[in-house]
Amino acid sequence: MSKQENIQNKRKRMKKRIVSQVGNNVGANILPIVVKIVLLGMLDAMSLYGAFALLMQHKWVVLGLLLVGTGVINWIYWRSHGLAAKYLAPGIVLLLIFQLFAISYSAYIAFTNYGTGHNGTKEVAITALMQSSLVKKEDSPKYPLSVAKCGADYSFIVQDSEEQLLVGDNTQPLHHIDGTRNADGTIHSSQLQNCKVLNFSQILQDQSAIVSLSVPVSTNPNDGVLRTSDGQTASAYISTFRYDKSSDTMIDTKTHEQYRDNGTGAFVNDAGVALQPGWRVNVGFQNFIRLFTVKELQQPFLRVLLWTIEFSVLSVLTTFILGLFLAITLNDDRMKFRRLYRSILILPYAFPAFLSALVWAGMLNEKFGFINQVVFHGTEIPWLHAPTLAKIAVIVVNLWLGFPYMFLVCMGALQSIPHDLVEAATLDGASRWKIFRYITFPLLLVSVAPLLISSFAMNFNNFNLIYMLTAGGPVQTGSSMNIGSTDILISMVYKIAFVGANRDYGLASAFSIIIFLVVGLVSAISFKATKSLEELN
Repeated sequence: MSKQENIQNKRKRMKKRIVSQVGNNVGANILPIVVKIVLLGMLDAMSLYGAFALLMQHKWVVLGLLLVGTGVINWIYWRSHGLAAKYLAPGIVLLLIFQLFAISYSAYIAFTNYGTGHNGTKEVAITALMQSSLVKKEDSPKYPLSVAKCGADYSFIVQDSEEQLLVGDNTQPLHHIDGTRNADGTIHSSQLQNCKVLNFSQILQDQSAIVSLSVPVSTNPNDGVLRTSDGQTASAYISTFRYDKSSDTMIDTKTHEQYRDNGTGAFVNDAGVALQPGWRVNVGFQNFIRLFTVKELQQPFLRVLLWTIEFSVLSVLTTFILGLFLAITLNDDRMKFRRLYRSILILPYAFPAFLSALVWAGMLNEKFGFINQVVFHGTEIPWLHAPTLAKIAVIVVNLWLGFPYMFLVCMGALQSIPHDLVEAATLDGASRWKIFRYITFPLLLVSVAPLLISSFAMNFNNFNLIYMLTAGGPVQTGSSMNIGSTDILISMVYKIAFVGANRDYGLASAFSIIIFLVVGLVSAISFKATKSLEELN
């Protein structure tokens, strides 16, 4: 083989090697690009869908934020630089959605009258008021009726005096459509392609929903609605209230009494009687003023606030003391079977807290509970029905649930303390108590103090324990509110917002802001007080 052939062979082998390396690099780099395209494509598709939905609802501010946010995300991930931003962007987006948005919306609700009877807009309230007082029109003719099911909703199809078809549902008033109605009642219309006209047997299958349907005759609520009792014919119903748009008043057509908009989200007459439902409006600081000035709210709030602070402090102290004691005991090299003991002690922490609370509620039952039947030989002690005993029970059960966490934290902190310091102090003649007081405990607090503060914040909002164990009870008979002796602020907020006939979301949000401020203030003071521990490092 000549020298020239050797050179050509070497070039061919080198060329193959280069092509192979380039192919491997391309294969290695193509996967991240494909993943990026798929993920950003899904994000853009969802954003586009949301943009159309917001556009139909005329939510211009939210629409603008959505478009800007989507554009920023695409700009971050399509450029070649900005590696830090690519890692920070998902966390910032989740923070905005699940934290800042929730906090901002709660703050907004706190300055409104949002609650039972004040859920929707003024237009919705007017429609609800008029439909809640409907009476059959005396001279109403019988309209031949066909019932259509469009998706999950029902619609009425009737004919006017000119034999033109009209269709409407509970949200959309009657409006003309092109089509014909045969003698057998069948409907033919190109505008009802997505609707199914029901026969009599199909109407009977969901008669309750069809009979309760009220279809507005026009956009003017004073014109009344159409209703049916048999699914075959419809009659006109008119409200005993008439809304005068020019004077913004609701008039009772029977008594001719006028109800005016008083600016607080309701129509009120001269005697101060308000019509329900009302509508949602901004009320400024009224919820906070009620909280501190209305006697029915002020006294329960102060009582619950004091118990919440007491419960949080005692919970932290008891769990920390027991957890530290067990950690020191099991950290001693002279104790045998330490691993077995440690495994047993963390079992309460391994089980779900709400299940453990339910088990304890059963064991503390006054008549059939394990505690009374076995430990106290059948004595009926009202652990969960007497105010003082219920508070003691809450503290004890929380101690059972919380000490394993403190035990693990203190165990780790103790093992991180250098043994040289303890040995030096021992050689200098220091007793065990002095070693613990001046060396072990201060060094332990360096690691544990921030966790104690977070534990205080967690117990301040320990809803699961209170709700599952006592439900906030026993209820105090002297209070006009459904507030019990063991209710803490978060369970009180839950009852105001979700329990009972009258639910006041605005007031509950105001309470939530108070909780946030109290926890934030206590945490700030605690962190400032524990800052001096950093000098021990």
